[in-house]
Amino acid sequence: MAEDEETGGAELSARAIAASTGELNALLGRGTRFEGKLTFEGRVRIDGHFVGEVFSEGVLVVGEEAELTVTALDVGTLIVRGGTIRGDITARVTVEVYAPSTVLGNISSPEVFIDKGVRFEGGVKMPTPDR
Repeated sequence: MAEDEETGGAELSARAIAASTGELNALLGRGTRFEGKLTFEGRVRIDGHFVGEVFSEGVLVVGEEAELTVTALDVGTLIVRGGTIRGDITARVTVEVYAPSTVLGNISSPEVFIDKGVRFEGGVKMPTPDR
């Protein structure tokens, strides 16, 4: 990951940029609160508060002010751009966590990137990707 000279942080990967800036299927914006089970296709961004379960083959983007407390988070790709996640994470493709995010839980994914400056308390398991 290349270093951003202006901010001192890592630049977003091309995949993260495409995933986080592409067409969204749903958005839980700032100030929203949702409790329950979220299933979706495509791309979803959460900037509010979420408590519950998330299941998808798609891309979940967690925004800067988001706070997630999950009993299950099982997605294709997870990109955390500054929010907080409490609970274990499973991603079949990749997990990318950028500063100043907080992740309090275990991560299981074939690819994992954790930026300098991220608060991470948990373990990482990197299984062989499904083919």
